[in-house]
Amino acid sequence: MTGEFREYLFDHDHPRLADVRGLDAYTYCKVAREEGTFTGDLVSGWTPLYLNEFRGVTENGTLRDDVHHLEPARPGEKAPVAAMVAAAEDLLAALDDDGRDRIAHAVDAPEWQTWANPEFMQFDTGLRLEFQPEDVRQKALALMAASLSPEGYELAHNMMLINGFLGEVVGLQSILNEFSYNIALYGTPHLTEPWGWQVYGHHMAVNCFVVEGRMVISPAFLGAEPNEIDEGEHVGVESFIPRIDLGIQLMAALTPEQRAAAIVYEEMVDPAMPPGRVHPGDERHLAGAFQDNRQIPFEGIRVAEMSTEAQELVFAIVEAFVGLLPDGPRAAKMREVREHLADTWFSWIGGHEAGDVFYYRIQSPVVIAELDHHCGVFLDYDTPKPFHIHTVLRTPHGNDYGRAYLRQWQREHA
Repeated sequence: MTGEFREYLFDHDHPRLADVRGLDAYTYCKVAREEGTFTGDLVSGWTPLYLNEFRGVTENGTLRDDVHHLEPARPGEKAPVAAMVAAAEDLLAALDDDGRDRIAHAVDAPEWQTWANPEFMQFDTGLRLEFQPEDVRQKALALMAASLSPEGYELAHNMMLINGFLGEVVGLQSILNEFSYNIALYGTPHLTEPWGWQVYGHHMAVNCFVVEGRMVISPAFLGAEPNEIDEGEHVGVESFIPRIDLGIQLMAALTPEQRAAAIVYEEMVDPAMPPGRVHPGDERHLAGAFQDNRQIPFEGIRVAEMSTEAQELVFAIVEAFVGLLPDGPRAAKMREVREHLADTWFSWIGGHEAGDVFYYRIQSPVVIAELDHHCGVFLDYDTPKPFHIHTVLRTPHGNDYGRAYLRQWQREHA
């Protein structure tokens, strides 16, 4: 229902808003770190994790070395690397020496793993776009556009626009705006050698890596509160409707027995859940920020046991998640996903009728796709609502940030 989120606006002078109104990103970062606060507790739990040696998400702690073989891109599967290099060099040329020093990191730097999706800036990696000149901001967007599919760029940029819209609605434009995001480059932009970029901030974090024409976009976090812009210059912008509708269609396509097996918990916060299953920040998500080495066991039902109709809905959901990728790399990714059908699982939490709130996960050795409805953060509700949505995309078994490809390339070029 359009505009439903407006029923849950805080009063303008509510402490949730008034206590931080007018703070800039760096001052708010200090406030968010205060011990004993909700955000401070999140920061203290997350901060040490990025320093762990990267291994990758697995289902059981054992890395498979047979799923991410680096080979030059096949015909029709190549990333748009030339356009990416040109856009990256254009961005670098617009920066001064200090900006170029700040934005640039080694291709395997641990700073890759400092991305986060809350509104507070936990790590100031790279450059903060809101404090850059307009031409730098636009060149950063141009790099994203040169790298992503047109629809993928539109979706990622829509998250930024919705973030700015939320800031206007609640009067927190200094914390929530279109450019309250950090950008960093990793490695030297090159037609064949490994390099990449990341942009991250509230409700949008994209990590993009290329080598030998191959592309990896993960981890990727896209979210929105609310899930629409209902007034102003960008009225009509929406998010995640296809991913939600496809999930409902998939549950309807299962047999009653399969549906029961797929539902691992009936309620979004279920008494049957083990301690910690609902995280204060991530809620039901398992593969969010700083979870680079997490063990996430398969749950629910095997996709191979579903009907052909249901399997195609699973693939349609995955394709929506990997839609950030341009046509060639997306075709490569979907080929890999289909090749691992036998090891692909689907699980669900919550209701499964239109308008219900829910969580789902599709997981295989080459992809994790999660969608979760969340409680309010800058709107006033403490149970999940249909208009606050988080989604996460991961490449398990060590190829987040293209790291498995990078290590193979480094061995071959030692």
